[in-house]
Amino acid sequence: MAQLEQTIKARKTTQVAASKVLGVSQGRVSDLARGKVEKFSLDMLVTFAARLGKPAKIVLFKA
Repeated sequence: MAQLEQTIKARKTTQVAASKVLGVSQGRVSDLARGKVEKFSLDMLVTFAARLGKPAKIVLFKA
């Protein structure tokens, strides 16, 4: 989640512009920027990463 926020900030874009890229409302981008983890599923965060050109990779290790 923090990486997504950093990517948006690095692009120096507004929350409105980011909302168009992510396909959500500006309010949802605000929730992301404020770190409201409970409002996002893992699936949604992975989708956001892909839309920002940062596809997620999940690696499982033997415990």
